[in-house]
Amino acid sequence: MITVNAIGDACPIPVVKTRKAMETIKGSEVVETLVDNEIAVENLKKMAGQMGYQVKDQKLEEGKYSVQIMVTEAEKTENIQADICDCSPTAASDKVVVIRSNVMGEGDPELGKVLIKGFIYALSQQEELPKTILFYNGGACLTCEGSASLDDLKELEHRGVKILTCGTCLNFYGLSEKLKVGEVTNMYDIAATMSKASLIVSP
Repeated sequence: MITVNAIGDACPIPVVKTRKAMETIKGSEVVETLVDNEIAVENLKKMAGQMGYQVKDQKLEEGKYSVQIMVTEAEKTENIQADICDCSPTAASDKVVVIRSNVMGEGDPELGKVLIKGFIYALSQQEELPKTILFYNGGACLTCEGSASLDDLKELEHRGVKILTCGTCLNFYGLSEKLKVGEVTNMYDIAATMSKASLIVSP
């Protein structure tokens, strides 16, 4: 059995850690993930179900849950073949992610910051990446000094994703000297990039 300790990890880290552990398996194996909340349990069960694996969970004690996923060789091979069949060579070639705020969604700002950080991290863990991520207005803060997402954005850039931040926005917020990842862009290029995109994702 492989045990993944995801206690204290925010969404989507437990799922990402579990998927990475599953990828290391040769043959059949049980992956047990330890989490501290029921939402993480449900997310892991959903992932296992989508991949065709059997799963069971139990509450070990207050604030501690175990989710066991039975990874079998037959199902794993099937999943890999399905991924190969579903992949299109140009699927991500002109996909653009647009981030226009330093929070995700409407409501509590602190929750919004947690969500946008989780989104960028989850994006960095995808196999199929966007070609470009555009940051403007409040989103410009996320590419600058002090951002909690810098490591994830640098990972995306390292994997070939173009990170572009609006120069006017950097000037407005006094961040022109604090950009830490990607390049400065302008509204003409932002408009052109969005116009040519086959898919725009805006969290």
